[in-house]
Amino acid sequence: MAGVLDAVFAPGFFDSDPVRTALLAGAVVAVVSGAVGVITVLRGQSFAGHALSALGTLGGSAAFLVGLTPLWGFLTSGFVVAGAMELVGAQRQRGRDVATGLVLSTALGLSALLIYFETIVNSTTGVTITILFGSLFALSGITVPAMVLLGAVCLAVVALLYRPLLLSSVSSELAAARGIPVRALGLAFLLLLALSAALSSVAVGTILSTALLIGPAATALRLTRRPARAMALAGAIGVLSTWIGVVLAYDSYRWPPTGKGWPVSFFVVAVVFTLYLLADLGSRIRAARARHRGGSALTARSLATVR
Repeated sequence: MAGVLDAVFAPGFFDSDPVRTALLAGAVVAVVSGAVGVITVLRGQSFAGHALSALGTLGGSAAFLVGLTPLWGFLTSGFVVAGAMELVGAQRQRGRDVATGLVLSTALGLSALLIYFETIVNSTTGVTITILFGSLFALSGITVPAMVLLGAVCLAVVALLYRPLLLSSVSSELAAARGIPVRALGLAFLLLLALSAALSSVAVGTILSTALLIGPAATALRLTRRPARAMALAGAIGVLSTWIGVVLAYDSYRWPPTGKGWPVSFFVVAVVFTLYLLADLGSRIRAARARHRGGSALTARSLATVR
């Protein structure tokens, strides 16, 4: 048994403070992403999540430049962008797509400029990797307590708005007819999405945070159509993916190039993608079997009619 554990967990894994911090922060991010991600998929706002994550690059790089932790930059830029997205929400879809593309490219250009200034002014190394690919093993100070508090607030608001969010996701007209302020609810959800994107950006970076936000949710919805159950399942899938990613990233220090280690974000996203493929394959197999049983029953009824 000890030999198996030694093969899976590199020496010092359970005694490492950065590992314990990474496991805690990763679990918080995964649970929040699972709850918000399911509603995001149901509302068809996956692209909004991608935009908020990508634009977080600007906030994260600006925060680094003024000496703040990237989390606050991700949050600030996310809330500003969420408000702007809601302001243009009534415009034509094509116009929104063009505007979003222009804003994304401009923001990424500004992010590159700020990262460049940070590098030459403060001689800081690793800024680009931290912002784009996350830093679960490098979290310190008040970042983790702040993530726990923000995650709890996000989950509480999701629970409070759960029913009106689901109704407006199914039919905004029906929700409005029942007196639900659809526009205000949409803004509230975009702010929740911005918060979730900020937390996932800390874990796996702005480039890959959409995968942690959408991947477990999409996988869960392949396995169940009940939103509440899908949220719980998405959170569990996210936690499993994050913890496996942490284990593999820690073990990778023994892999070539020795002593360097592979990024934890790569492993997390790889596990999320693998689980989605398995869930999709299982869904297709079940659908094929259901069609086969339906065809067999129809054939039997036809033969009975002929007789």
